[in-house]
Amino acid sequence: MNEFSVKLDSETRRATPWLILTTFLWGGSFVFNKIGFREIPPVTFLFLRFLLAAVMMALVCLPRLKKINRDIVRRGAMVGIALTAANLSFVIGVSGTSATRAGFLNNLFVLVVPLLCYLIWRDKVDRLTFAGLCLAVSGIIALAAGGGFSRGDIFSTICALFIALHIISVSKVLRSNDDVYLITLFQFITVTILGGLLVLILPQPEFHMGPVSAGALFYCALFPTVICFTVQNTFQRFTTPTRASLIYTLDPVWSMLGGFALLGERLGVWEALGCVLIFSSVVMPLTVKLVAERRALRLYLNQERQTEEAEASGS
Repeated sequence: MNEFSVKLDSETRRATPWLILTTFLWGGSFVFNKIGFREIPPVTFLFLRFLLAAVMMALVCLPRLKKINRDIVRRGAMVGIALTAANLSFVIGVSGTSATRAGFLNNLFVLVVPLLCYLIWRDKVDRLTFAGLCLAVSGIIALAAGGGFSRGDIFSTICALFIALHIISVSKVLRSNDDVYLITLFQFITVTILGGLLVLILPQPEFHMGPVSAGALFYCALFPTVICFTVQNTFQRFTTPTRASLIYTLDPVWSMLGGFALLGERLGVWEALGCVLIFSSVVMPLTVKLVAERRALRLYLNQERQTEEAEASGS
């Protein structure tokens, strides 16, 4: 194994546990959002979460604030609009369905990304992704058969669309030399401003924030927001997009376990089948692509080794 492959494997091993940690923290956000919603209205929770996250991120960015310019603000705001749509549909969805169902439906974003790229830029959708989409539709039908498809389920599915749009906007709007910390800060500020406007425009019931809901709010602001964004931006570049996407499919597993342990959620037979189909729709194509990537890498390394041996024998 040459120096290139050793470096690649070591970087991947370094990144993998950190990316798994992000899935654990994000999966927990489904549970803690539902706990927070017991006392705080969902839209108000969204506003307070990102207000707190923006303050935390501003403290992290103190040494970088002098680098702020109009371009950073503009592009951070553009991506922040997509992030607002994703999180607004997220809180509405989670408030109207179980953490387990919301987790699996949100995870459909992995399939929505290539579908949107096809619709907008005519990028080719391979057979594996198409098969995954068919499995996902079957899973949604099974979920509906197991207790209907509620307003929360609809918004959780819509959330997958907006998560995909946010991912695409990040790849299209941001540049490789951007300061990701400042961009992230202005994403959070944009969500805070838009969330605050929604709180003012939409009628919000009065609420009382007790210690439990305050703790849930702090968790959601710090761990799946500030920490997850920072860790993903830091470590995702050390692995392949396919491997990262496969790791992120753990999100609904953690939300399911958290809903089972902390919220007492249980799945019926049809619901369980639907979740399995949706999970398979994401994991199946990604696993096959990961195997193909590793095979291509081995082929490249074998060809390189044979070339080196031929050059050595010729000399």
